[in-house]
Amino acid sequence: MIESEFEERIVTSTFTGPDNDIEESLRPRRIDDYIGQEKVKENLGIYIEAAKSRGESLDHCLLYGPPGLGKTTLAGIIASEMGVNIRITSGPAIEKAGDLAAIITNLQPGDVLFIDEIHRLSRVVEEILYPAMEDYAVDIIIGKGPSARSIRIDLPKFTLIGATTRAGQISSPLRDRFGVMLRLELYTVEELSEIVLRSAGILNIPIERDGASEIAMRSRGTPRIANRLLKRVRDFAQVKGNGVIDKKTARLALSALEIDELGLDNIDRLMLSSIIKNFGGGPVGLETLAATIGEEAVTLEDVYEPYLLQMGFISRTPRGRTATVNAYKHLGIPMTGNEQVTFEV
Repeated sequence: MIESEFEERIVTSTFTGPDNDIEESLRPRRIDDYIGQEKVKENLGIYIEAAKSRGESLDHCLLYGPPGLGKTTLAGIIASEMGVNIRITSGPAIEKAGDLAAIITNLQPGDVLFIDEIHRLSRVVEEILYPAMEDYAVDIIIGKGPSARSIRIDLPKFTLIGATTRAGQISSPLRDRFGVMLRLELYTVEELSEIVLRSAGILNIPIERDGASEIAMRSRGTPRIANRLLKRVRDFAQVKGNGVIDKKTARLALSALEIDELGLDNIDRLMLSSIIKNFGGGPVGLETLAATIGEEAVTLEDVYEPYLLQMGFISRTPRGRTATVNAYKHLGIPMTGNEQVTFEV
């Protein structure tokens, strides 16, 4: 149920079905083509150049930050810049220790192993990674009972790149084995505008700069959302306009999609208005709020709430969620003076 709700929401930063092919075609292959994340690019370029000059593999990397910011893209860029192959898997896909052992024993010298959502690895599988990352060896148990014996298999030197949206859920022993840790931040409107223009060029979509800026402003700081909105605005430009995405067409399309100038959709606004109108601005418990608007509590917490917190529209208290002054202003709802929380964030 939750997955279907994610897929129906156009501004979600998780993958939807058609995204995989689009993402693959729009991803840059070289670090110089990667837009944004300047500090990450600068440091990563130094690490790659130093490793290449020494003729060594890049140290193990942990990429973390909100979804849709380019962690998978960066992993591909690292492999491309190092001139090696990349093997891609994810934490939930590795169910048994033998699954991971089969993957890492087939790596070639210098290869990159990319594990998405690495915080979801089971503890048993995680234990296999420790000697693989430190000693480039893997211990395999053969047989059962008294006749069981351990065999150590040496591995070629490789680079493990882990990506996660929840760095705090990675165990300390695993986190400490990463030599490079890079945090990806939300993108600025200017950076997203450049990404939209680049993507439009690749997809042969006629677009004006002010149209790209309008899409960027409503993309919640996330390139994946920007690329998704670009496709939907293109549809409106072809049917309702002259095929070119300008500011007027972009506003028309995004208004039809119920995405306002700050990137909030109808569910975001329903969540805020429910806190204000039904519960006097809060505080209100997450379960109660979820029942009021007909959503799952985990969906509110993982999908909607993070951006509203970042924008300063809601705050968390020990008693529940409260709406801030910013939320009242954005929705155009006057304050009565009896609200629990009336501060700017």
